[in-house]
Parts: sequence; C-alpha cells; structure tokens
Amino acid sequence: GVIDRLPYLAELGINAIEIMPVAEFAGDYSWGYNPAFPFAVTTSYGGREAFRELVTAAHAQGIGVIMDVVYNHFGPQDLSLWQFDGWHVDGKGGIYFYNDWRSKTPWADTRPDYGRLPVRQFIRDNVFMWFEEFGVDGLRWDATNYIRHAHGHDGDPGAAIEAGWQLMQTINAEVQEKLPGKLLIAEDLQNNTAVTLPVAQGGLGFTAQWEAQFVHPIRHAVIAALDEEREITAVSAALTTRDNDNPWSRLLYTESHDEVANGKARVPEEISHGAADNFYAKKRSTLGAALLFTAPGIPMIFQGQEFLEDGWFDDHVPLDWQKAVANAGILCLYRDLIALRRNRYGRTHGLQGPHINVMHVNNDQKVIAYHRWEFGGPGDDVIVVANFSHRPLDGYTIGLPRAGRWCVRFNCDDQTYDASFGGHCCPDVIAAPARDDAHTFDGMPCLGNVTLAPYSALILSQDQA
Repeated sequence: GVIDRLPYLAELGINAIEIMPVAEFAGDYSWGYNPAFPFAVTTSYGGREAFRELVTAAHAQGIGVIMDVVYNHFGPQDLSLWQFDGWHVDGKGGIYFYNDWRSKTPWADTRPDYGRLPVRQFIRDNVFMWFEEFGVDGLRWDATNYIRHAHGHDGDPGAAIEAGWQLMQTINAEVQEKLPGKLLIAEDLQNNTAVTLPVAQGGLGFTAQWEAQFVHPIRHAVIAALDEEREITAVSAALTTRDNDNPWSRLLYTESHDEVANGKARVPEEISHGAADNFYAKKRSTLGAALLFTAPGIPMIFQGQEFLEDGWFDDHVPLDWQKAVANAGILCLYRDLIALRRNRYGRTHGLQGPHINVMHVNNDQKVIAYHRWEFGGPGDDVIVVANFSHRPLDGYTIGLPRAGRWCVRFNCDDQTYDASFGGHCCPDVIAAPARDDAHTFDGMPCLGNVTLAPYSALILSQDQA
C-alpha cells in the first residue's frame, strides 16, 4: 500500500519516509510499539519480502527509508523471550530482562537487561539487520530516554541506567564506522545535548533527535484561541535553539503520531474542533508549516498533514484521500514550501544553510522576521516574515541585509492555495539603506516595507545577478 503512494510522495517533494515499527506484534492492528519478535516483519504488512520491495521502490523514487525501532521495552504480549529458559526473579522476565526495579517502563514491565552481553548483542544484531538485510537509510530509536534512565528524565540521576547509555554509544559508534552516512535519530525529548554529541566526546552519537523545544511553542502559537496568548519570543527561541551548534541535529515537526493522538489532535482540529477545514484552521496550520520548512533543522510532517487531515490519529481509520482533492490548494502550498526548502529553483539556498538571525520580534503586533543563509548574497539570503495576528499589516517595515529588489517567493495568503484566503498581495520589496543614527534597522543595513496578511508568512529572496 505504501509502494502505491510513493509517486505521490515524490511529487510532493518528500525525500525520506519514516515507517512506524513493523516488527511482529500481537494482533493485526498496532502502532508497532509493542514488538514481540524484533527480527520478524509483521505478516499483517506483507512480511520481510514486502518490506524489501518497499525499500527498493522508495529508493527508485529518490526517497530514503527510516525505520522506527523499539529497544526501551519489548512486548508485553506474545513475548517468546519472556522467562526464556525458565529462570526469573519475582515473576519478572528472566534472562533477557531486568529482574529488579529497572524492569518497569510506562508501557510494560519488560525493559531489556542492557548489562548482559548476549542482550546487547541481540539488540546490536537487530540494528544491523535493518541496515544490512533491508538497506534502510536510518533508524529512529523510540524513547531513548527510557533506555538510559529508569524514569525517562534527567532530574533523578540515581535512576540512570549506565549500561543503556553504553549500549547506544557502542552501537552508534559501530554504525558510523562501518556504515557511514546512515541516519541515527533519537526520540529523547529531554533537551539533552549529549544525545547528539559524538561518542568520542562522551555523547550518545546520534545524528539528530526529535526537538521538543520546537513542537510545543509552535503548536501553542498557532493553536491558541486569542492573539494575546501567542508569545513571539517563545517562537523566536523555538527557531534558534540547537544542539552543540549543529542545526542538523534537530528534527522538527508540528505533528507526529504522539502529538496527534493520546488526547491530542491534529493542528487544524485543535484550532477549530469539528471544523478543521475552516478559515482559521487553514490559515494558522499553514502558518505553522511555513515556520517548519524555513527553520534550521530537518523538517518532518505526519501522514495527511499536507492535505489538512482532521481529527486525531487512529490506526483503525485510514487517511481520507478525498481531502487531497478537496484541499488541493493546501497540498500545493506544502509542495511549494518543500520546493523552496530544497532550493529547487536556485533562489532560496539559504533555507538549506545553517545560519539564522531572528532580527525582528514584535510581541505587541505578533510579528517575527528572520534571516536564513549559508554563504550570503543573492540566491542565498532568505528573509521570512510571519504575522501571528488576525490584523492585516500594510507598509510594515523590516530590516534587510542588502539594497535592491527582494522578490516574494511565497505568500501564505495567496488565493490559489484556498479561495477563503484574503489574497493580500505583497509586491516585491525595494530595499533602501537605513538612515537612522546607527544606519541600521533591525540590525540590518537596509530596510523595506511588506504587506502582511492575517496569520500568514512571506518568504523573500533576491535573484542572482
């Protein structure tokens, strides 16, 4: 079923997919976070050969495959490892599992015993199976905070699991040595920069980690019912936070399987319960998308986000593909953002660069503007301006890095994206030298005026000479 949708994903501009866990689990329906047989691909999805075919087909479309793996616990149902040779303590799991206070996780009383060499080898071999037998391009380790800590947070050092930390270090170091270029992603969510610090420097050696410091402030900024509840300084911090001065260590998102279930819903649904296709849901969810694709880091969207899927994630309810037709303009908006993010037209290279300068934060009028670049200059420098209020702003002045014409490459309010949008047109901006006492505006040598629609973003850049 995924193979059939790969051309659609390629046209959208997606260059990697992350598959939720496919290791054999109890029953036919599951998110996959209850693996019973880590080395088996569930027959419900087609088994090992079907998964190999998916990886091959994805690569043929220029799409990488990232596999979600679960080593913080196993099962708990249908566990062949449970009390494997009959030995156990107090009814716990036996030789593959901790048999003391370290066994307990939020999901099951089945944390593997990372201190046992055969258990470490078991997990190591599973990691290399996905890479060597199936050819995946990366792994996303589920809840690494519960591998390295019994309670999953850094506030209780007495509950740290040193063997879990060492396990991840050892495996990541071996992967990087033998399979350079493979992605190693952690879902740690503790804002711990050591997760992406190289092993040689005492870190865990992951390539990137899911970024809790982005998703929560940005979701709040677009979901909050009242403009005065939107905190632009928090948006600025979400854009600029990074691990170890490495922007590519951050995996950014506004929707994920966790963020749109378990009592929470998709962003449009959170904005307008029961009316996720109304003006405000469309405007503010796409404003969040504009920030996602223009922030330094690795942007990720959740299935159906690009055509305004509503409600919450339920593995018994398939995507409503009719929304891709009904919301074709929103789908086009995502396609345009991805193209700009990937610099497909050679005019927005700065969105692929490491640098960001949030030069304008106006919490009263709810406006933020930031500069993105790698080398600087026409075709590289990119300016993003976002209005988080319901008020249109005409002739709004922002600083710019250089004089001359700044072309509008993207306008969230364009009516080609949705007929209900205002269609506020922002002409190309002519930047002039700043003339205040310091000869700068927003810390920039030049300034210009933009037209900002309600709950909208603009992306500007200059043509190359």
